Amino acid sequence: MRHKKSVTILSVVIMLLSIIAATTGIFSTGGPGAYQVETVRGDQVTVYGKGIYKHMSIDVAPQGIAQDYVTLFVAVPLLLISLVWARKGSMKGRFLLAGTLSYFLVTYLFYLVMGMYNLLFLVYAALLGTSFFALSQTLFAIGLDNIADHFEPLTPVRSTGGFLIFNSLTIGLMWLGIVIPPLLNGTIIPEQVEHYTTLIVQGLDLGLLLPLSFVAGLLFMKKKPMGYLLAPVYFVFLSVLMTALTAKVIAMGLLGQNVIPAIIIIPLVALISITCTFLILKNIREADNEFA
Repeated sequence: MRHKKSVTILSVVIMLLSIIAATTGIFSTGGPGAYQVETVRGDQVTVYGKGIYKHMSIDVAPQGIAQDYVTLFVAVPLLLISLVWARKGSMKGRFLLAGTLSYFLVTYLFYLVMGMYNLLFLVYAALLGTSFFALSQTLFAIGLDNIADHFEPLTPVRSTGGFLIFNSLTIGLMWLGIVIPPLLNGTIIPEQVEHYTTLIVQGLDLGLLLPLSFVAGLLFMKKKPMGYLLAPVYFVFLSVLMTALTAKVIAMGLLGQNVIPAIIIIPLVALISITCTFLILKNIREADNEFA
């Protein structure tokens, strides 16, 4: 019962803080407008110049606003639904809750370390912390003991696990395509660094999220207990994240940027992820015990 109460409190805090963060990102407009800055590396970067993301580049800030819409209208309602479902003792609800909390954890990890410092810094830090502890307790509540018994024999572990592996390798190669060429030609720093300190997204993906996807997929295919825990959670997370990335690509397209082939690939990955999530949740047997 302790887990049930603390996860509920933490989830409510996450919803409230993320609503504040997302609405501020969407509706804040103050600032001088776009302007040029010279980076410490001597490159010219156009800065967005408006709202809470006014110090972000003109390429990145609209993506943050697009993700704020997804957080506000998709992730927050999904967190509420999954919390209610999990509190009723649903095993499917627990997995959905863990995956949704993973989205908030990763989203505000990126906002905290990539976003240029702004007045929401403490909000981002609080969201990161509350998401981490809520996710940890939710995973502990699911547990590994006899976890395979909660899955139907016909659960598509090979196809869905294989997709997690394929997705991790594909995205990894795409990021290496950004990092490696400058190392070979001697320029060292990719142009995508812009006026930021480093490649935050690519670094965290290559070091953390993509290896986790690969391992989750492999263990799921091998029907290992950790695979049964990680793969469903990762698919829920990936479904919401790819929905946010789709919104980002659309925002870039509306600004006149070339979004081919991303406008095809990312929505396709989102659709596959959502389909896999549905198939896995469909094959989870409900637990008899309450979310405790």
